[in-house]
Amino acid sequence: MSELDAVDVRRVRHAPGLLRTFNDIGVLSTADVHVARRLAGLVGESDETVLLGAALAVRGPRLGHVHVDLASIHTTATVDSDEPVDLSALPWPTAKAWVDRLEASALVSIGEMHAGKRTPLRLIDTWLYLDRYWREERQLAADLRAFSDATPAGARTDLLPALDRLFAGQADASQRLAAATAVLQRFTVVAGGPGTGKTTTVARIVALLAEQSAAAGATPPLIALAAPTGKAAARLEEAVHAEAAVLDVDTGIREQLLGLSASTLHRLLGWRPDSHSRFRHRRSNRLPHDVVIVDETSMVSLSLMARLVEAVRPESRLILVGDPGQLVSIEAGAVLGDIVGPVSDGLPARPVERSAVHAQDVAATDPSPPIAAGIVVLDRVHRFGAGIARVAEAIRRGDADAVLAALTGDDVTWLESDVGEAQAADALALVRTDAVAAGRSVLEAARAGAVIEAIEALASFRILCAHRRGPHGVANWTARIEGWLTAEVDGFGANGRWYVGRPLLVTDNDYELQLYNGDTGVVVQRSQSRVSAAFERRGAVLQFSPARLGAVETAYAMTIHKSQGSQFDTAAVLLPPATSRILTRELLYTAVTRARERLILVGTEDSIRAALSRPVARASGLRRRLWGPSAASRDDAPASG
Repeated sequence: MSELDAVDVRRVRHAPGLLRTFNDIGVLSTADVHVARRLAGLVGESDETVLLGAALAVRGPRLGHVHVDLASIHTTATVDSDEPVDLSALPWPTAKAWVDRLEASALVSIGEMHAGKRTPLRLIDTWLYLDRYWREERQLAADLRAFSDATPAGARTDLLPALDRLFAGQADASQRLAAATAVLQRFTVVAGGPGTGKTTTVARIVALLAEQSAAAGATPPLIALAAPTGKAAARLEEAVHAEAAVLDVDTGIREQLLGLSASTLHRLLGWRPDSHSRFRHRRSNRLPHDVVIVDETSMVSLSLMARLVEAVRPESRLILVGDPGQLVSIEAGAVLGDIVGPVSDGLPARPVERSAVHAQDVAATDPSPPIAAGIVVLDRVHRFGAGIARVAEAIRRGDADAVLAALTGDDVTWLESDVGEAQAADALALVRTDAVAAGRSVLEAARAGAVIEAIEALASFRILCAHRRGPHGVANWTARIEGWLTAEVDGFGANGRWYVGRPLLVTDNDYELQLYNGDTGVVVQRSQSRVSAAFERRGAVLQFSPARLGAVETAYAMTIHKSQGSQFDTAAVLLPPATSRILTRELLYTAVTRARERLILVGTEDSIRAALSRPVARASGLRRRLWGPSAASRDDAPASG
């Protein structure tokens, strides 16, 4: 082996002092070290303690954190390795000494004021930020507070008749409250888990705002529907159109709703090919819309949310929709959780009460911050079975004993086994039976050219994995299922790569074909000698020659991350070992809530308890900025790093 072959690219061979020590053990990556040294070179900084702080500040956003807390990082840091490492033995500086050294450095600005020369780092107490993220967090909080403080011009007060009509037969009072709030507040958050009626409520909010505008003799409001991904945007548009078709509204209002289209946030803001962080619409060139509604907000990062909010006109309405319990953005921040968290955690909110529908203001003596007035949490599940709902709620609370007890429900099956072990084969017989039955149903419908039936059969069962590779990963399980089908279904796999019945997962947006990352379809028999790739969109079928498809893969199994926004009649969730670094409470919650009718959970008790003990704790100051220092929250607790 040559010397070059022996080089470990994860290690910086000539890193100085503390940087070398923390890089060697895996706390810091090569990039963290190089950026810190580059920053130090700008001002001639040589203090090892300062360089270590800078490297950790660079590392934070890479792992989803907005800042690094110097007072707790020694107990919360993680390493880029699956091997257990004793981090307590590292030469961590004391918090006071660290802060003192940083305060003396030309790399660092101190406190919240924009005073003096701009520096790469910002220190707030023991929180060390890259300056960019401090500015984004600070500005986003200020913009959201400004929206929360403002009252929409011309907001009408006679909402009860319209609410009674639009929500006729709906027993869920929180949906009515959310709609009223969206009229009476400039900033509204509609939060809730899968099946709580979030998109149903959005359609009624849009109808209510359109009716209010028409009653006032005003121009119909210009409404933007958006989501972080193309798939989520398409689903939002479909849901609003489906509800518009059955709402008790005038023809003109119905046509307005049916005329709405949804886009990704990047398209709404005007994506620029020359920049990953700047858009055509910004503070100096605002969006023209009167109402901006964003679905799947849990997936929106701090940076993207800051760009969105600054682009919304101050007199417009901003409505955020999402589930704070789901997986968060892969980039820095946990914006929806920071906004909604205190309400979900049981702290006093200030929602618009029923009396507010009669135009009575919230009591001036209410101590809650104004942002609380716009937050409505939908908690009545309308979609999946009672057993699945009990499991999901127990996961959301982090109650491991309650989760294990709920796994015995009628619509829940727990197979206590590690799928990566050889002896798991017997325990997985149920998974094999269901996978083969679903694959056979898809194949039979696809052979007959029954496209809708094939697509519906495709949604009847799905295996969900935390990992892409390895014994617990999607690639392994896709191959296993194809092997089961080859052994048990006559003629399976004929015609090579594009075999009839092959389930497809789109892995990149294709705007020409209107296919989006996360969309699923199936290969169907179109004629005796031809096949097509079929996808469903708004109740209609899109069919393409397979040769026109770009990035697709076989979808017998998919990652839990990719499954966000999807539902399956039966979801078989295969948990990794308890040692897996990506096994978190949010991952488990997202996986479980993909099941509509039946959940199969395969994993050991240790894995389940490990997931519940690891909520995604991202270091962020947004919640404190919005709710005040008294709000007990995850950003004040040690954040895993």
